[in-house]
Amino acid sequence: MNISIINSSIQTQKQELLNHSLYAKINTIEDLHQFLENHVYAVWDFMSLLKALQNKLTCTTTPWFATTHPETRYLINEIVLAEESDLSIDGCRLSHFEMYIEAMQDCGAKTTSIEEFLEEVNSLQNIFVAIKKSNLHANIKAFLDFTFRVIEEGKPHEIAAAFTFGREDLIPSMFTEILKNFQLNFPDNDLSKLLYYFERHIELDADEHGPMAMKMITELCGEDPKKWLEVEEISILALEKRIGLWDAIEEQIVRKPEMA
Repeated sequence: MNISIINSSIQTQKQELLNHSLYAKINTIEDLHQFLENHVYAVWDFMSLLKALQNKLTCTTTPWFATTHPETRYLINEIVLAEESDLSIDGCRLSHFEMYIEAMQDCGAKTTSIEEFLEEVNSLQNIFVAIKKSNLHANIKAFLDFTFRVIEEGKPHEIAAAFTFGREDLIPSMFTEILKNFQLNFPDNDLSKLLYYFERHIELDADEHGPMAMKMITELCGEDPKKWLEVEEISILALEKRIGLWDAIEEQIVRKPEMA
C-alpha cells in the first residue's frame, strides 16, 4: 500500500466533504458567525495533533537525543514553526489559532464559548471529561473526542494519518469552497483577517505542509502493510468525523432563525 492507494480509499469521504451542502448555507453574517463559533474547535484541536506529532517524532525533553528519522524531524518542526508562530496580517507572530480568534472578534463572532471551554480544559486537566461536560453539539464532541483518542492511544503513523488526511491534505480544497461566496455574500463586512487566515492556510497546506505531511506518512510507514492499513482506517474515520462536524454546523445554521 502507498499514498496513492490511501487517496483512492478515502475519495468517497473527501468528495462528500467537498460537496457538502454547508458551504451554500453560509449566506448571512449571522450564518458566518455560527460557522466560525463551531469550527474554531477544529482549529484548536489541530494544534494538539501537531504538538503530539512533535512530541512523538522529535526530542522535546532533556537530556536531548537525536530521534530516528532526521527527515521526519525536519518536516514536523517546519510545520510547527509556521502553525505556532506565523506572521499575522498585522506583521505580528501568532499561532494560527490565535489568528482565527482575532478574525472572529474582528467580524463580530463570539469567542466566549471556546474561551470558557479552554478554561474548563485547563481547570479539569482532563480533556475527555471537559468534552463530555461541555454543551457542544454531539458531533463536535465526537470530533474532539476522536482527535484526543488518537493522540492518547495512537501510534505515530496513526496520529500522522489523522493530521495528514484528516486535515492538511483536505484543507486547501475545503477552505477554497468556503471562500467562494465570501465576496458575494459579505461585501459590506471587513473580513480581511478571516480572509488572510483562510488564504494563508490554502497557500501553506497546498504548497508546503501537505506535501511535507505526505512524506512524513511514507517515511513512518515504510514497507509495513499493517501500518499502511492503520493509516487508511484512521484517515477514513477522521474524514467521517469532519463530515459530522460539518453536519452539526449546518444543522445549527438552519435552525438558528427558529431559535431566535
